[in-house]
Amino acid sequence: MNKNLRWKLLSIVGIVALAVWSVYPPEEKVRLGLDLKGGVHMVLRVQTDDALRIETETSMERVREVLEVRSIGVGAMTMESSTRFRIEGVVPAQDAEFRAITDEQLLVLYRRESGAGGRYAFEMRPNMAVSLREESVRQALQTIERRVNELGVNEPIVAPHGVGGDQILVQLPGVSDVARAKEIIRSTALLELKLVEQGPAISRETLLQANGGRLPDGMEVVPGTDDTLTPGAAPQSVFYLVRRVAAITGRDLRTARSTLDEYNQPAVSFLLNGDGARKFGDITSQNIGRQLAIILDGRVYSAPRIESRITDEGRITGYFSQEEAADLGLVLRSGALPASLTYLEERRVGPTLGADSVRAGILASVTGLLLVAFFMLVYYKLAGINAILSVALNLLILLGVMAYLNATMTLPGIAGFILTIGMGIDSNVLIFERIKEELGTAKNVRLAVAAGFDRVFLTILDTHVASLIAAAFLFQFGTGPIRGFATTLFFGLLSNVFTAVFVSRTLFETILARRRVARLSI
Repeated sequence: MNKNLRWKLLSIVGIVALAVWSVYPPEEKVRLGLDLKGGVHMVLRVQTDDALRIETETSMERVREVLEVRSIGVGAMTMESSTRFRIEGVVPAQDAEFRAITDEQLLVLYRRESGAGGRYAFEMRPNMAVSLREESVRQALQTIERRVNELGVNEPIVAPHGVGGDQILVQLPGVSDVARAKEIIRSTALLELKLVEQGPAISRETLLQANGGRLPDGMEVVPGTDDTLTPGAAPQSVFYLVRRVAAITGRDLRTARSTLDEYNQPAVSFLLNGDGARKFGDITSQNIGRQLAIILDGRVYSAPRIESRITDEGRITGYFSQEEAADLGLVLRSGALPASLTYLEERRVGPTLGADSVRAGILASVTGLLLVAFFMLVYYKLAGINAILSVALNLLILLGVMAYLNATMTLPGIAGFILTIGMGIDSNVLIFERIKEELGTAKNVRLAVAAGFDRVFLTILDTHVASLIAAAFLFQFGTGPIRGFATTLFFGLLSNVFTAVFVSRTLFETILARRRVARLSI
């Protein structure tokens, strides 16, 4: 045996050994997708109108604050829809300054409409509304993906879905506590820190008595729980009057984690980023002695009194269990959702159904391989053994690559395995037919085998490159099952070129190197 052939055989043995090492034991190394392992499949819709309403409300309150600072008197400020608000009672003498301020604050996002008696309406520009809707869906998708990843789910799928542009597909293989996963995914987790103007009070009416029952401009009433009670006592619902615009929001967070408070009760500590720490330091230093409400999703969890200047850290206390505190820390770390979510579809796939799919897929693969092996042995005689070994090694290498890269095996992926069998046999058929043609020209066996492989190589390479391009497009633009099929197809094509050309040729050369063969059984 010549040195070149020895190195070829050692290379094949090494690659096969790596494949076996990557895939063994298969129950630990091969990751199964939702359709094979079981889990939950959900389709959610992002309520993009919420994002527009928040933007409009924030813009209106920002204008209100600037007008107050510059002592420009106006009447009522009213939101008419998620994209439109109205300002009335602009004093004629200050009309020019009012226009300049609103141009400075709102010109990019809103169109201004003038009316009689100092009345103005501001409508969000259509292109900006479309952009904000798309951005809210994109942000929601990223936030959900971060939350799902922190849940520790293996190979989850979070992807755009449907044609409306506002739906998100979530697939969580192996998830058993579906209720907890749903709660973490859909929790808005909007954290706001606001100065308390009045409260706590036992009812909304009691809170507003000092203002004649009217809600002051720029303020809002937020429900909460009285955190001054002794730990262990039953919580009591109270109400706080706070500023509508938050001093600090979840966007200023650096991280959050579950911890314990001074009573050894579960709590959530958070750290602010540089900009948030600066704002927090200014607010707390200027308002020592006042209460600061820590509001999560429109509810006051605690309202501690500011005793001194605080910069970059704080703590949320309340009536949490240890798991609730851990989940709250998780959703705060992942960021707030820009809008609420609604569930359009939910399907649970049981592990029994997944196991049945695995058995059916294995049965189909083995049956296909046996039928193909029978055909090759009947039609190509002993040379068919070469093709069978080539295809078997192709499947082993493909499975090893999938396991090594932690790729998820899905039911369409099993279909890709079965297709790989057909492609491997197709490549061998091309080679064998070319070898038979070369043998017909009275060449000796070695020259015929060498010529057969050399002249078919470009054909095989051309067909596989074209298929690789198709697989890449399927992976890029497909979702879920299509990506699973594309992944298997991609790696199956690469391993097939190696086994059909390199492995098969090396097997022929090994047999021909050991003895003189006058006639090839093909």
